[in-house]
Amino acid sequence: MSKEEFKQRWARKSLRETLSTVEECVGKLEGSMEDVKEALDGVEDLIDNWNEQSSDYVNMSLDSTMDRINELFNSHKDKLLGRNDVLEAMMMALKEETMATTRDLSTKIDELEVELALC
Repeated sequence: MSKEEFKQRWARKSLRETLSTVEECVGKLEGSMEDVKEALDGVEDLIDNWNEQSSDYVNMSLDSTMDRINELFNSHKDKLLGRNDVLEAMMMALKEETMATTRDLSTKIDELEVELALC
């Protein structure tokens, strides 16, 4: 074996070792990429879960708020309806009283007109 052949074999061996090292690094990188992809999938699942939980929480909060607003509205509506009923009863009583007073005054006017006619 000549010196030149030795150098060529040595160079091939060195290239093989370098190629082997590069292939090993590529294999590790591919494994790391798979780990990153799995971690990313896990994070995406967590984000989706969080979004769903947040949406559920917001909906529950809005439902609860609407229920309280409806209760408050119905309470005020019932109070106002009660007051309206009282006012209507008062108006009817005043109307009846006004009609009675008008009848009494009409009768009194008729009596006074008769007295005046006799004078």
